[in-house]
Amino acid sequence: MAIAAQNQCTLEKTEDTPVSHKLCEMFWTIGPAYSRWAESRLRNEGLSPQRIRLMAFLLKNGPSKMRLLRNELGVTATSVTALVDSLEKEGMVTRQPDPADRRATLIALTPVAEQQLKNMCAPFKNQVAEIFDGFSKSEQHAFLAYLARVRAALVERNVLKETPPR
Repeated sequence: MAIAAQNQCTLEKTEDTPVSHKLCEMFWTIGPAYSRWAESRLRNEGLSPQRIRLMAFLLKNGPSKMRLLRNELGVTATSVTALVDSLEKEGMVTRQPDPADRRATLIALTPVAEQQLKNMCAPFKNQVAEIFDGFSKSEQHAFLAYLARVRAALVERNVLKETPPR
């Protein structure tokens, strides 16, 4: 509902619209569109960018608590639980007791998931990254730096959490 209202929210004439408002409108448009683009590039059924991000995070960082996964993905606890439940059912992750905190559970990749990620992660990223082919390397670096600043602003406002080093 909020996304539908966003396009109706512009009150200023186009020439009077502040650049910051134009940036908001651009993010509202390209965020969902980019997600659809990435999803359209997935060849294996049942995979989504969120599932791949979760598994790639586990591959890089090792077994992790649900809270850490939630923060990394920027999703709700309910969403990360649904992702983990689905991946566990498919034999891609396991839940194991945290040796440092007996009340906590760690989520770990299975060997099958590790192999699948190693086989498909780079080709998937290459396909999704095609969208940036129209930018020079220096433009891509600048764009990445700007987006890092946006991410930092979201972390500062407690919308995203900084992933603590492991």
